[in-house]
Amino acid sequence: MSFVSTLRQWDEAVACVEQRDPDAALRIFLSIEEKNSKIAFNIGCLCLNNSDLDEAEKAFDGSIGKDEHLAVAFFQRGVTFYKKEKFEESLLDFQQAFKQLRGNQLIDYTPLGLRYKLYACEVLHNIGLAQAQLGKWEKAQENLLTALSLRADAKFSHIDHALDAILKHKLFPLVEVRAGLLFKPNKKYVAELEKRDYLGKAKVVASVVPADEFSGFAPLQPQIDNVPSIPKVPEVLRVLEGEPHTVLYEFVPETKEELAVLPGNIVFVLHRGTDNWASVVFNEKRGLVPYNFLEPLDIVTMTSKPVETEALNENDDIPAPPRRAAPSRPVAPEGLKTVNAKTVNTREFSGCVVKVHFQFTIAIAIAHGQPYGVILQMISSKLKLPASTLTLRYAKEGSAERVIIEDSEMEAVWNSAKDGRLTLWCSVTEGKSASHAKVVALYSYESSTPEDLEFKQGNVITVLSKVNDEWLEGQCNGKIGIFPSSFVEPLNGDPHTSAE
Repeated sequence: MSFVSTLRQWDEAVACVEQRDPDAALRIFLSIEEKNSKIAFNIGCLCLNNSDLDEAEKAFDGSIGKDEHLAVAFFQRGVTFYKKEKFEESLLDFQQAFKQLRGNQLIDYTPLGLRYKLYACEVLHNIGLAQAQLGKWEKAQENLLTALSLRADAKFSHIDHALDAILKHKLFPLVEVRAGLLFKPNKKYVAELEKRDYLGKAKVVASVVPADEFSGFAPLQPQIDNVPSIPKVPEVLRVLEGEPHTVLYEFVPETKEELAVLPGNIVFVLHRGTDNWASVVFNEKRGLVPYNFLEPLDIVTMTSKPVETEALNENDDIPAPPRRAAPSRPVAPEGLKTVNAKTVNTREFSGCVVKVHFQFTIAIAIAHGQPYGVILQMISSKLKLPASTLTLRYAKEGSAERVIIEDSEMEAVWNSAKDGRLTLWCSVTEGKSASHAKVVALYSYESSTPEDLEFKQGNVITVLSKVNDEWLEGQCNGKIGIFPSSFVEPLNGDPHTSAE
């Protein structure tokens, strides 16, 4: 079976699940001849949801056989063994799933097509449950305490309940992958399955002129008798909207909303505001021009009479400048500022723009006087890095020294802000990010899908997790994605020696 056929059946089966027809989806998956690890995992999940535990175990065996680093497959097979009351086998699979996490708090399978995050704390939760079933209450308590220290969100409150149950030598519910979650095929490849007609339908064009033997792509030339000796004055067509005006003076824009025009240009005024600014169209571009730079244009007069022009000296290359000086620019009322063609009351704006220098520069808007924790959390969310790994510094007033920011320094930090602007420097604290290995790119890699991480030769990449033997997940230039492990090698020495 070809890859295209497999892809088409895979996409069709996932669509059946989304339409709540899992039986049809399972039939389609089983009919695929060459099942990869993800398809075998999907079959196992559908069988597990149908309580067909023997077939589910067989499918997960096939998935792990094709990808021995697929932690979520070990996790699901451990769930299958637990439901079959094979607690020893279940414990081994949960421990293997935890091993494949390689010290990370979670593995996000979204880039691979499965909208699921496998958390270390939930794997330890199930390890503790399997140990409790085997009567190993002390070891179960140790694993749940570790899970409690690794949980990153309040949504894992079930770990607290599990620990309370263990202390009373009672069992607790098992954590499972939600029913209906399956690996989906790559969207880019699925889009290529649609047939496209790039040529379109042919059209037959015939000449309506008798005895016209011309063939080719030249436009048809009308052939009429009694051609008038004086050409007809062409009609002036008005644009669909707007009134024509002549530009009297050169206008140089100062914002991207304004439009550059020269004397003699003809523009079409769409709207004239009370602030003396006019919204005009010129050369298919729309923008703002002062209305006192314009003069209404009479189309009828222009077409019926030749325009009287002042005679030019034969040595003159360009027309003489206007005799009158250009009027001044319109001024908005005090306290108002034009931003993106909208009027904003600047007197109501009390915030501060914080520029943060990292491996790249970002900017955030924040209310003046916010505490250190709020600023740190906003920068953490912007950089998509844990707040605990970030260190912020600011330039002390009257000194070039960059001081580490703490809660006690916040008053001095805000005092250093000028004109609603504050500059900070951000770095990753050494030691806290050392758990992530650093690699250097041997070759440039261009992304072919949104899940890929693009980088150039010599870039330093932080490895976040190992997807399988051929693919890694990493971060480079503020972006996170997967990339081939053969394109990189371990970095020896200081990572700052290679510019990112």
